[in-house]
Amino acid sequence: MHPVLVEIGPITIRFYGLMYVIAFIVGFVLVRREIARKNIKLTSDGLVDLFLWTIPVAIVGARLYYVAFQWGYYSAHLGDIVKIWEGGLAIHGGVIAGAITVYVFCRAKRLSFWRLADALVPSLILGQAIGRIGNLMNGDAHGLETSLPWGIQFPETVPAGQKLVDGFWMPAGPTHPTMIYEMLLNLAVFVFLWWWVRKRGFRDGFSTAMYVILYSVGRSIVSLVRADSLWIGPVRAAHVVSAVLIVGFVALIVVRRLYRREPA
Repeated sequence: MHPVLVEIGPITIRFYGLMYVIAFIVGFVLVRREIARKNIKLTSDGLVDLFLWTIPVAIVGARLYYVAFQWGYYSAHLGDIVKIWEGGLAIHGGVIAGAITVYVFCRAKRLSFWRLADALVPSLILGQAIGRIGNLMNGDAHGLETSLPWGIQFPETVPAGQKLVDGFWMPAGPTHPTMIYEMLLNLAVFVFLWWWVRKRGFRDGFSTAMYVILYSVGRSIVSLVRADSLWIGPVRAAHVVSAVLIVGFVALIVVRRLYRREPA
């Protein structure tokens, strides 16, 4: 757990931010390739505009979603709301805000939303995997205590029982490396989408639906051992949102017959 990569005078480069930069660069390269392959009428400048609008909005959405579920803490620490470098971004909020932005962009540019979304989702899930490295170095998104041999022991510089800035408590013993679990699951989804789904010629929207379904399943499993889960009453928010998304997108695949292949 080393949140800061390098510190030179007043300049601090944190792993959390660095992972976002890497995800942005890798995602841009892959999406540009997909746009050309799918013959989407979007220039490189247009793609830059899409990224410059979508990524900040998604980050704000992810933060607001997280803060809303932790309002008991943030209502008394309003200044901490903007401290996203300390962690506290909820992917569901980011995906919802980002999807709305992409939809508005497509309407403005007269592009097919589902076709462009299919070009984006492999890079999105890969970016999520890269982002989990930032979580690991930041010490957030950690799991419950475990006796398994691969449990992560936080360094002694973080006293056991100390309350973290986001309102959670630092576990005393080794914890499930949930950020690594999710990183591996995200990588598996990326491999599936990039090397199998995208080459099969399914109808527009199929890749997006599979991304939502597979990520939701993986997130639901990992959330069982996450210590910082957000809650809706007695139920984890991730389970509620994931269940709704899974049902909704399975229905979308069936109703719109997205599983059918289009002629090359």
